[in-house]
Amino acid sequence: MTDAMTNTDPKAYRRLTTRFARIATVEEATAMLGWDEAAVMPDNGAAARADQLAILSGIAHGMLTEPVVADDLDAAEAAPPPGEAERRNLNLMRRAHAQATALPGDLVEALTRQASACEKIWRAARRSSDFSMAAKPLAALLALTREKAAALSAVSGLAPYDALIDTYQPGITAAEIAPVFAGYETFLKHALPRAEALQAQREYKLPGTAPFAEAAQEALCRKLAAGVGLDFAGARLDRSTHPFCGGTPTDIRITTRYDEADFAAAVMGVLHETGHALYEAGLPHAHARQPVGFAAGMAAHESQSLIIEMQAARSDAFLTFLGPVLAETFGQTSADFALPRLVARLRHVERSFIRVEADEMTYPAHVILRFRLEAAMVAGDLAVADLPDAWNEGLHDLLNITPPDDARGCLQDIHWYCGLFGYFPSYTLGAMAAAQLMATARRTVLEMDDALSRGDFAPLLAWLRANVHRHGAQFGFNDLLRHATGKPLDPTDFEAHLTARYLTA
Repeated sequence: MTDAMTNTDPKAYRRLTTRFARIATVEEATAMLGWDEAAVMPDNGAAARADQLAILSGIAHGMLTEPVVADDLDAAEAAPPPGEAERRNLNLMRRAHAQATALPGDLVEALTRQASACEKIWRAARRSSDFSMAAKPLAALLALTREKAAALSAVSGLAPYDALIDTYQPGITAAEIAPVFAGYETFLKHALPRAEALQAQREYKLPGTAPFAEAAQEALCRKLAAGVGLDFAGARLDRSTHPFCGGTPTDIRITTRYDEADFAAAVMGVLHETGHALYEAGLPHAHARQPVGFAAGMAAHESQSLIIEMQAARSDAFLTFLGPVLAETFGQTSADFALPRLVARLRHVERSFIRVEADEMTYPAHVILRFRLEAAMVAGDLAVADLPDAWNEGLHDLLNITPPDDARGCLQDIHWYCGLFGYFPSYTLGAMAAAQLMATARRTVLEMDDALSRGDFAPLLAWLRANVHRHGAQFGFNDLLRHATGKPLDPTDFEAHLTARYLTA
């Protein structure tokens, strides 16, 4: 019974956990429909799928915004649960409720419908390399996104673009990101020409001889993902236009794409998505389907994919192990996949148009470009119609190259066309965090490189489980880094990693 004098109710927190678990279950269904849409749904299913996703989004939103939720939050906060994780969970529930009640239900459904419709048109526009096909749908989606940003801004006190960033990586603002990115841009202007000059002095001979059969690549990707630690009893590997990791912590869905002329894109892409999957699988089971049991944000998530793919899987130690495995897989000699040849493919620095194919030194330039463009679009300073020219000019300023067409320019990424404004900064923040985490892990786990040279990720995974995964959303991004490394985000660790890998003769 509620105490009318103190407005407390010992059962309020329990009711909230039950409700949030139900909401999470609805969102899991949405995630699975999203995977199905990207991986196996026929084209004619698009309209019905848009309805399904929109209605499920509306249901989850309605469950979170019912008046009883505010009453239960007030009662639970009046007598908070005793555990630290439970109190953090309650705080995150309040945050989720505040964000949800700021958004009208019809706006939530309209955003979902428009995002689904725009994504379908983007797929055709990308194939045709014709931005004009997607311009109007994207403009409509941006208008709805700006409504969302304004509504979130009003309740959070954040600037509209910051409010969008906060939905993906809480606790980080554009004002904090901008100097980090500007500092990296300065580093890149000096480091990139030096890396290119050193690279030009080395023999450039690619590993293996194409074609690399898709079936062999797929079998290898499964083998490597399992070797890193992914349990396929709770995971799948499928194909999609844009590789991703989705699903739920106990039903993980990884996708990739294959190119018989180049095995590396699929192999490294799957290792990247496996990093995401391992994070999901390692989240605290005791807090499953609760806000505190989710990941600490998308920058934290990207750090986990990149510590596997970039920090570990592209290291000399692991590539020494990988070479003979590739030779056996494709029926070629070990010499065909010797370390220098793998380095020539997997650590080649090149100014290129496509973000997902970029090397780790130039990749942040692609993110910096998108960060600046989406901030301008959300602020109303850049019209969608002007996006192709702004994109081309921005990439030229950063890397001195200009995309020859829209497919290799502003149509290459799915994110804006499915409404993910504010997501892009997480990629490079995650790369920087991955370098910082790996530097600490190597100092702590002295046998790290010996293990990687045997294809053994167990020491690294154990360290990540203990220092990152098990905490879920108990900490914010910088607090998580402080807990794991002793300091908040420090971009100099990333620059030191790149210097050691690319600027040493």
